[in-house]
Amino acid sequence: MKRINPAELAAPSGFAHAVVGTGTMVFLAGQTALDKDGQIVPGGIVEQFEQALGNLLTALAAAGGRPDQLAKVTIYIVDVEDYRANARELGRVWKRLAGQEYPAAAGIGIARLWDAEALVEIEGIAVL
Repeated sequence: MKRINPAELAAPSGFAHAVVGTGTMVFLAGQTALDKDGQIVPGGIVEQFEQALGNLLTALAAAGGRPDQLAKVTIYIVDVEDYRANARELGRVWKRLAGQEYPAAAGIGIARLWDAEALVEIEGIAVL
């Protein structure tokens, strides 16, 4: 996996501009903050992000992958301002769970998710 961040673009923070990978692709379904019992975890955006990312990484591990093999993630966000206000803490959660290697990423503001209580959903593509 090779991460590419051209000098001609603004320095990325929490993502890579491009990722080149060769291998088996794993498409990871969108994960929200559902716990093992199918309930959204209590708390705000930070707690929900941690659960959603943990769920994504659990699915990736079950497919034989590691966090550094994530090539692309899309983060769907119900309240973009709340997400931005907590960006530093969300970054700490990412580093603790997924490490220092960032995939290509997009954050998209949306009206709501499938579960009305969900504040964030993360889907991804990994290359093993």
